[in-house]
Amino acid sequence: MVNDPRILPPDPAAYDHPRAELARAKGLDGPYIPGGGDPDPDRGRSEERRLLRLLLAMVIAVVLSGFVFGALAIIAARPA
Repeated sequence: MVNDPRILPPDPAAYDHPRAELARAKGLDGPYIPGGGDPDPDRGRSEERRLLRLLLAMVIAVVLSGFVFGALAIIAARPA
């Protein structure tokens, strides 16, 4: 456990840093949590691209549906 590279050595100069004080107030050991690297960034990026295309499609559908409903309202409001 002593030679574990994930465990950071203490930094006495950073003890009173505001981030360290906030971390201790939250019950954390330090202001930085080591790790968290994405094991497969390519898969994450491809999922983000897919979700972006889905988001754009939904925005376009909402905007176009406004035009369609507006046109239908104008047609329905015409005197017969």
